[in-house]
Amino acid sequence: MADTAISVEHLSKAYRIARSGKAPDRLTEALVARARRPFHRREFETFEALSDVNFDVPWGEALGIVGRNGAGKSTLLKLLTRITAPSRGRIDLGGRVGSLLEVGTGFHPELTGRENIYLNGALLGMSRREIRARFDEIVEFSGVSRFLDTPVKRYSSGMYVRLAFSVAAHLETEILAIDEVLAVGDAEFQKKSLQKMRDVAKDGRTVLYVSHQMQTVSALCTSAVYLDRGQLVHHGSVEEAMTAYRESFETFSAQQTDAARRPGTGELRLTKVAVEEVRDPADEMSVEIEIEANPELVGTYFLSCHVNDDHGTVVTQCDSRLVGLWLDPSKPQRVTLTVKDLWLKPGRHTLDVFVCQMGILDAWRGAAAFEVLPHLPYPELVVDEGVSLGVVFSDFEYETWGES
Repeated sequence: MADTAISVEHLSKAYRIARSGKAPDRLTEALVARARRPFHRREFETFEALSDVNFDVPWGEALGIVGRNGAGKSTLLKLLTRITAPSRGRIDLGGRVGSLLEVGTGFHPELTGRENIYLNGALLGMSRREIRARFDEIVEFSGVSRFLDTPVKRYSSGMYVRLAFSVAAHLETEILAIDEVLAVGDAEFQKKSLQKMRDVAKDGRTVLYVSHQMQTVSALCTSAVYLDRGQLVHHGSVEEAMTAYRESFETFSAQQTDAARRPGTGELRLTKVAVEEVRDPADEMSVEIEIEANPELVGTYFLSCHVNDDHGTVVTQCDSRLVGLWLDPSKPQRVTLTVKDLWLKPGRHTLDVFVCQMGILDAWRGAAAFEVLPHLPYPELVVDEGVSLGVVFSDFEYETWGES
């Protein structure tokens, strides 16, 4: 362990899930149910959130953890931060772990921001003197000094994240674990936080970072693991992990064509999603969507379509509620979605389409794919560095107002 911050051997986490039936929530209900069926035993099935995961993380490494929803990323982080215990396997940690897994983790809502800083430090085993030495730096970085003596239950989600991240990053823990909560903060704070995590890794501490944003992982991390349905598929360089992740898109899309294998209640199912195969960046995008009927479904429903780039990053979300479109489930529906003024960058893009009421009725990820041709929608040609950053192109212009 001298050169290794984290060592994971045959790590597995399983949960018991009830197959069917509602558990009684009152004593009288439980007694009546037992009297009617004295020998009945509730049936459970085992869900393997993680299965036989092995890897080592050296000191000073910034490790990205990537994968689809349900791949086991957050479960792995909770195991490494000792929030939950593994079902099998071994974890060796070379030092104290500071974590920020969700908004408000580790904060007591009735305590002030000032009191929560000391509480978090105490939970990490730090003395009051150690915390006081970093206190001013924590407050300055978070930018919430005006509200330091206000109970954190009155904080906005953004203020929560700013203070919680600042505490986790500045208190002297050897390992820093961050889930994808920085999306709550503003762009300036995200940039500052990423730089702070880089500095943490340069100081010889270890950073674990879970994200769906491939650009952030590429910018921050020095290595990455790719998880798929609880299995460790790849551990190596960020680029290799990203390549393995992108290559999984086509396999995943093929599986999703079978409606029975898709998430959602199944009360309604998408039957067709089609988009143009090849297009220029500045072209309009037209998507044909067809949904089956279900006369027994009560109430109208809406659609939400996500356009993703080849890293899996959501470029834009088109929710039908925003334009007042609600659909009648009593008859089949055919809908055309037209997206204007979206200058997509060259490369492969995919569409995720969701049918929703209060919950998700059908979720078809990777429902369609299309290619954007490598044409620049600008009047001048530039070297690659002039268009390499950002998720989309933008329609912009410069004007000068100085004296000639």
